[in-house]
Amino acid sequence: MKDERKGVDDSRMTESIDAFTSNKIVENEINVLKSYNLMNKVVTNLKLYAPIYDEGKYKTIPAYTSSPLQIELKNPESAQEYYNIYFTFSEVDNKVHIENKAYPLNEWVQTPYGEILFTRNKNKKESPQGALYFNIMQPRKATNSLLAQVFIETSSKLSTVITLGIQDPNPKRGEDILNTLIYAYNQLAIDERNDLAANTLKFVEDRIQLVEKELEDLESQVVKFKSRKGAVDLSEQGRLFLQNVGDNDRKIAEINTQLAVLNNVEKYVISKDKSAGIVPSTLGVNDPVLSQLLQKLYDSEIQYQKLRVTTAENNPLLITLADEIEKIRPSILENIRHQRVNLEASKANMASTNNMYNTALQTIPQKEKELLDISRQQLIKNEAYRFLLQKREETVLSYAPSAGDFRVVDMAEASIYPTSPNATYIYLIAALVACGAGIALVTGKEFLNNKLLFRSQIEEYTNAPIVAELANIKHQKKEKLFKAPTEISVVEQFRQLRSTMGLYGRTFTKKKIMVTSSIPGEGKSYVSTNLSFSLASSGKKIALLDFDLRNPRASELFDLLDQKGITEYLFGEAQPGEIIMNTDFENLYVIPAGVNIGDHSDVLANGKLEVLFEYLQERFDYIILDTPPLELVSDGYFLSEFCDINLLVMRHAYTPKQIVQRMAQDNKLKKLNQVAIVFNGVKPRGFVKGQYGYGYGYGYENKYSDKTYRARMKKTKA
Repeated sequence: MKDERKGVDDSRMTESIDAFTSNKIVENEINVLKSYNLMNKVVTNLKLYAPIYDEGKYKTIPAYTSSPLQIELKNPESAQEYYNIYFTFSEVDNKVHIENKAYPLNEWVQTPYGEILFTRNKNKKESPQGALYFNIMQPRKATNSLLAQVFIETSSKLSTVITLGIQDPNPKRGEDILNTLIYAYNQLAIDERNDLAANTLKFVEDRIQLVEKELEDLESQVVKFKSRKGAVDLSEQGRLFLQNVGDNDRKIAEINTQLAVLNNVEKYVISKDKSAGIVPSTLGVNDPVLSQLLQKLYDSEIQYQKLRVTTAENNPLLITLADEIEKIRPSILENIRHQRVNLEASKANMASTNNMYNTALQTIPQKEKELLDISRQQLIKNEAYRFLLQKREETVLSYAPSAGDFRVVDMAEASIYPTSPNATYIYLIAALVACGAGIALVTGKEFLNNKLLFRSQIEEYTNAPIVAELANIKHQKKEKLFKAPTEISVVEQFRQLRSTMGLYGRTFTKKKIMVTSSIPGEGKSYVSTNLSFSLASSGKKIALLDFDLRNPRASELFDLLDQKGITEYLFGEAQPGEIIMNTDFENLYVIPAGVNIGDHSDVLANGKLEVLFEYLQERFDYIILDTPPLELVSDGYFLSEFCDINLLVMRHAYTPKQIVQRMAQDNKLKKLNQVAIVFNGVKPRGFVKGQYGYGYGYGYENKYSDKTYRARMKKTKA
């Protein structure tokens, strides 16, 4: 669009009837393109008020490029609406058959649906897939439908390039709609330009005739005024008068100067009595006779003064000079009188001339004003006449073909692939919705879950350090006997647990380690047995004590439920050496709970535990205690006093958050000596196998081959 100033309008008189000046605004022209009037012309030109459809096998599509005919109504605005009018066309006789009636081509025929003209479809490129039928609708409906489909936009606020688009089932029809819309817009601009040119030309011709008559009247007034007032050129006459007055004033000033000089000379001549003196200047007096007489008088007086000093008064020479001086003075005075008379006469003459010039100058402004009024009107009319002549020529030229107010960069062209429905877009949306639903489901499940899911939740409720995060290990069924872990990840996790607890220190010290939990099922027996095996594999001598006298899971894993154990020792029925049992694993010994299991919390305080721990410390490097849950019984709090490290096991997605929070609020954890937390059973949260997103977020990789690991296990059992 030609919108160089983006709507900024310079108010100029010449633009009021300028047929060439284009001062359009892009936003306004977009509204023009989307106007009902233009789109109605598109509907009429393309005969879209009578669309033809192809009833295919699966769906009905517009038959814009498959129908052999086009249908035109003689009076579309007054036609009634009809739908699903089936027809056939015979190539043999070139006739259209509708309800057993045949209608010829290229003739206006009367039908039950109005007066119709059937013509060949110039856009036919393919054959129809099914039966053909057409609808007849009001042009207003078709126009409103197209207006809803067409979109027009600019690339930016400062851009003058606009983009037109339409979504249509038939690519060819969409292209024709846009191209016809552009043509209709261009034709509208041409029609408006021609109408403007015709109206402007008529106005200019009428105005030229009126201005010509007014100019003739003004020229006649100028001629009469100059003849009557004698004013050919008042400005030049006034200038000459002023110049003459100035010259006369300057000459009068010179005459006054000469009169003053003559007066001074006259006073000098009269006041002298033969005595020499300074002769006054005759500057401005252009009379050489007067100058010679004054010089002769001066010289004679000087000579007289000199002789008077050296000779007597009766000296003939002195008397001769005195007579000469007396004769010169009258001559000078007579000369001065004649010059004064002449100067006074010249002065009076110039004063009279100046009075005449001043009188003439006083009348010039009025004459000039009157002439100026007439000349101003004449100048205005001349400018208007010249402007009208120029506009007449421009208006005549505007009928000639010229560049319009816009230029088409690209004609309408359909996209290669359909824009709707977009299969890729639909699949992408479906995938995003599925992912979003999954994420929302997982997030909602985690949000509503009252179990421990994250390491941060443990750190929020307690200040105890988390020494390990053990990944969840799936078993086919609950194992009845303890087996050495075969998963490399499990072995590495317990190695890291040993390292974090400081059991790899260079300075070795024997330690008693208690393993407990808050509730059953958190994996304390799993941690205690595997930690014992891990320490035994490193060459340390380990004693595992099963102090869970109500549910001795560790004794069950090592198949020692029927053996004497801790209960028999506490009741005095066995000695410490009798209850230490060997296992199939080197350096690993187990003290079972005993045969008489049950509630024996009171027996723990009979003083025999000190003796037992002293006995074991002399023979083992590490003593590991598997104790009952803290929330059920108080055995763990009592046994923690004998231990150097207390491991509290919490299980992912199993341990209630309220229990951990309550233990922290009741200061139960502070009652345990050197308590540390093991986060057990951490399940993978990410999509990648082996990634544990609930805890640290790290994964475990198999660093050793299965062959190497089996060899090490055989050596350990041996």
